[in-house]
Amino acid sequence: MKRLLVTGAAGFIGANFVHYWLSQHAEDRVVVLDALTYAGNLETLLPLMDKPNFRFVKGNIGNTELVELLLREEQIDTLVHFAAESHVDRSITGPDAFIETNIIGTHSLLKAARSVWLADPANPLPHRFHHVSTDEVYGTLGPNDPAFTELTQYAPNSPYSASKAASDHLVRAYHHTYGLNVTTSNCSNNYGYYHFPEKLIPLCLTNILEGKPLPIYGDGKQIRDWLFVEDHCRGIELVLQKGVTGETYNIGGVNEWQNIDIVNLLCELMDGEFAADASLAERYPQSPCAQGKPANSLITYVKDRAGHDRRYAIDCTKIERELGFKPAETFETGVRKTVSWYLNNQAWIDNVKSGAYQTWIDQQYAKRK
Repeated sequence: MKRLLVTGAAGFIGANFVHYWLSQHAEDRVVVLDALTYAGNLETLLPLMDKPNFRFVKGNIGNTELVELLLREEQIDTLVHFAAESHVDRSITGPDAFIETNIIGTHSLLKAARSVWLADPANPLPHRFHHVSTDEVYGTLGPNDPAFTELTQYAPNSPYSASKAASDHLVRAYHHTYGLNVTTSNCSNNYGYYHFPEKLIPLCLTNILEGKPLPIYGDGKQIRDWLFVEDHCRGIELVLQKGVTGETYNIGGVNEWQNIDIVNLLCELMDGEFAADASLAERYPQSPCAQGKPANSLITYVKDRAGHDRRYAIDCTKIERELGFKPAETFETGVRKTVSWYLNNQAWIDNVKSGAYQTWIDQQYAKRK
């Protein structure tokens, strides 16, 4: 039985990972540590709250004493680190939070892990520190450049990617300097359930439903590799089970799309959903699809983002060869599941956008003090 501490698991990928892990490893103990910032939503974890092997703790990864307490109290042997500020636009307008969370916060976790697991360096406790990172640390690719591998030189171009690159280096340093058992995974763009509606796919889906513009940066021809979030969770599972400590594994969907093509596909899928289900027009009267107009009428081109990377692409050869990873979902199946989920979870969308549920949680925690 493993005993996991998962940071940032009220957010998109972390929450999906916890749901996935407990569905596959029902005997394991999972403790979630999350500060419940704007992108975190405890409602996502509500179905797990009554499980005896699940615990949620509201707290900041920068609180080293709290992390040490949890590692000891819960006898944690596996730490999976998702907690991060991740929206590039926000990192451009407010980089301080990215430095604080992604660099200093990661270092806080590493210090706590070393203090507890390596208290006696000659007799370390069994442990694994898994760090979840991004393909953005590698910089940008030209249209004909080979995809990023684990040996690609780091060249981050935004405050977000620079902060993640720094955290990657810290994790590596704690392995080589102190002997901490670490692994790192760098993933491509994720999509799927429970995604805060500021990223491209959930933003487009929610804006179509609300009749709001679909903003396209520049010419919209930026290319990204898209990975269904459950496939990402499966990849991390393989790294935890079979990955070599000290190693990095790239996890991608092998699925490159231009942003404008993604948006047009989402528009086509939503047009089809409204045509097939008349009740959607009643539920979402502000959508152009409810008014006989195509969803792509909302597409609006805006000034390109500063320092916008042109192309990302992940080479998954290493994790495929060494750990047997392959995405289970095609983009067609994964994106259809995603569209269906957003059409059927309006209450979750409303709560996460308004912050109403988070406000209620904050009030409950305040009463305990």
